[in-house]
Amino acid sequence: QVQLVESGGGLVQAGGSLRLSCAASGRTFSTYTMGWFRQAPGKERDLVAGINWSSTNTYYADSVKGRFTISRDNAKNTVYLQMNSLQPEDTAVYYCAGGRPATFRGPYDNWGQGTRVTVSS
Repeated sequence: QVQLVESGGGLVQAGGSLRLSCAASGRTFSTYTMGWFRQAPGKERDLVAGINWSSTNTYYADSVKGRFTISRDNAKNTVYLQMNSLQPEDTAVYYCAGGRPATFRGPYDNWGQGTRVTVSS
């Protein structure tokens, strides 16, 4: 098992940027596929971005392509989500997930507690 702790959320104006971080404990992080999900109020949790263990393959939801970038640093056991040109519809609780899922969509065995992102108009 890997413990995941997200940070970097907050309140930002539309058009602004945030960088989320997800720090992982344990030695298996470098072998895991990692994903960022988000859940807006009253909506289901959706995949935002994913990255494989070697950073050679990534996935982005259509709604964030060109604005968000997922990356990882296996030496630091950390995965990042750089979010630019934020819009009010990006407001959600963002979760990182890790594991060896069949696809980027899951299933993942390990989840963080979430970090809230609020984008004001």
